[in-house]
Amino acid sequence: MFFKKLFGRKKAKASRADRGMLLFDHTSDVIRAENLLKAEGWTIKVMGPPPEIQRGCDLVVEFPLMEQMRILETLKSAKVHPVDVVPVTGPLLSPVDLFHTKDFGEYLMVRAANMKITIEKKSRMIVNISGGGCPDVPFLADQLTGKILEEAPQPREIGHTLCGYALQLAYEEIKRQCL
Repeated sequence: MFFKKLFGRKKAKASRADRGMLLFDHTSDVIRAENLLKAEGWTIKVMGPPPEIQRGCDLVVEFPLMEQMRILETLKSAKVHPVDVVPVTGPLLSPVDLFHTKDFGEYLMVRAANMKITIEKKSRMIVNISGGGCPDVPFLADQLTGKILEEAPQPREIGHTLCGYALQLAYEEIKRQCL
């Protein structure tokens, strides 16, 4: 039993070998691809690119590799063109999760890419919006801060930059964590 524990197999990590990444030049293309592919029912996820393949914008769309031909055809028909398609072949090519959560006791902060949203947990009031360098960040902060999470406008409805998109992701993630 001792040797079995010492030399036994370790539990294998879940493989991402069945996933691929779509790389785009512009964030607007990522947003269009995400909306289109989700509307078509594909399980995709917007993530940060691994440093080894970073080019274009700072986002990739992770998708089921077996669906590559159908996904590319769907994107082509909508005139959305990735600059590259890369299979996830190892841990160094794994996309980076965009979300980081920090629990401050009474407050919860979620960061997505470069944007952060912080709420008071008890009241679910948005107490801070920060990050980014886009021109609409002060406007987004003004429109969201002081509002209850469920009553605040969605960032995608009022912001149109990479920062607004990242804030929308953080907004959705903090809502999901508060359920």
